[in-house]
Amino acid sequence: MVCSGILRVYLPSVSDLVTVFETGDPALVALAKSLLDSEGIDFTTKGEAIQDLLGVGRFPGGTNLVAGPVVFQVRSEDGERARSLLRDLQDG
Repeated sequence: MVCSGILRVYLPSVSDLVTVFETGDPALVALAKSLLDSEGIDFTTKGEAIQDLLGVGRFPGGTNLVAGPVVFQVRSEDGERARSLLRDLQDG
């Protein structure tokens, strides 16, 4: 089967992303991912891959002081819904 169509993938620009959650706690990172996935909200994380890369590991609060927290970002149109979904994680 030959497909003559062109597949185009449009990625959101960085300006279309808003930060909705930040944490250094690995358990909250996993929970936030699960909640966003279950609601079908596309997201990206910044800082997750470098949390343990620097060799000093995480401090008792969960955050690597050199790398900082893991930052969750979503498209601007999903921002309020994502913040509402993750609000309880910030209080806990």
